[in-house]
Amino acid sequence: MSTPILQPGVGDVTGEHYLPAAIENVFWGRLPCATDAPVLRIEPGATVTVDTVSHEGILEDQGKDPLAFFGAHGVAAEQVLDDAVAIAASLSRDVMADGPHVVTGPIHVAGAEPGDLLQITVVRLEPRVPYGVISNRHGKGALVGELPRGEHNVSVFTPVVEQDGALVGALPLVEGGPAAVTFPLAPFLGTMGVAVAGDDRPHSVPPGAHGGNIDIKLLTEGAVLYLPVQVAGALAYVGDPHFAQGDGEVALTALEASLRATLRFDVVPRAVALAEFGELLGPLVRTDEYLVPTGLDPDLGEAMRRCVRAALTLLQARYGMAEHLAYAYLSAATDFDISQVVDIVCGVHARIRESDFAGVPASGAASAGDLPPSGDSAPDSPDERDSPAQATPTVTDAEGRA
Repeated sequence: MSTPILQPGVGDVTGEHYLPAAIENVFWGRLPCATDAPVLRIEPGATVTVDTVSHEGILEDQGKDPLAFFGAHGVAAEQVLDDAVAIAASLSRDVMADGPHVVTGPIHVAGAEPGDLLQITVVRLEPRVPYGVISNRHGKGALVGELPRGEHNVSVFTPVVEQDGALVGALPLVEGGPAAVTFPLAPFLGTMGVAVAGDDRPHSVPPGAHGGNIDIKLLTEGAVLYLPVQVAGALAYVGDPHFAQGDGEVALTALEASLRATLRFDVVPRAVALAEFGELLGPLVRTDEYLVPTGLDPDLGEAMRRCVRAALTLLQARYGMAEHLAYAYLSAATDFDISQVVDIVCGVHARIRESDFAGVPASGAASAGDLPPSGDSAPDSPDERDSPAQATPTVTDAEGRA
């Protein structure tokens, strides 16, 4: 098994549209807002193949020269992505005020309006290179003040190799030793979001009601993300590609590496969204097995409480489950996982098994496949589109956060 180098325009493009990570199509360190012009316009139901670029290897503390950075680890020049080289050479960011992430977009989805949900289905994720980087930088991570020891920045170059017919990440036990430790890849996009209202571009690090840097590793191929639309057209974007991540992401970053993502974008009208899920104040993930409500807050305890409330709202709206019974069910049967604790705003997500509700009458809950086409069941008045949103804190110093 080999991993081809997916340079811009090279390799299969399975989506109806192709969006390369050209410098005119990306943001570095900030996320789109309502006043940003879309780089692509699509109809609901369309698929888009999007090239994403990892920030690792292009950051200033790594020399802002991916050819030199990866070359020092034995990567040939032709295996370094041309778009990563162009972004590092042509774009800049305010290191003290902006985040590290590169995002591709925004994409205007026709008919999406505030109050609706944007439904993003992950159709396909392909590694663009056979290597990535895991970093613990600037005293950030779960063990602030303890790690890294005596180092300002530790970036661990991580090759991807074949093992038993599958691709795995490989690490040594000691610096310079053989790659004796391997772990499976499970690629996903750490950042998937919609533009916020107003003309202030959000920092790329903290997630919020708009999605953004949610770092939920369940968003692998086949998963679906629902986001409350903030502005007309949604103005969707993706980035922060990962090859693998442990829940918590404790060192600061996951195995960061560039991906080619094929995604389908649909619009769920507000009336349908309310019937399906209740009032969503933030991201909701759906996999083949789980419904995954989320909670976000700078305080991990409050993030947990928000996630529990979101789960209760979901169970009441979707299945008509009484609050005290839903609370009991969550305590007995649902895992609450820490998405990450390193992105200023902590994330918690719950894994509610849909199979546990297989005995609920069909009238109690519709399947995602039963959602009507975009535009059906439109709200009767603009007031029905109003929905509150979780606040995203102001970021003043988040250099190098993942």
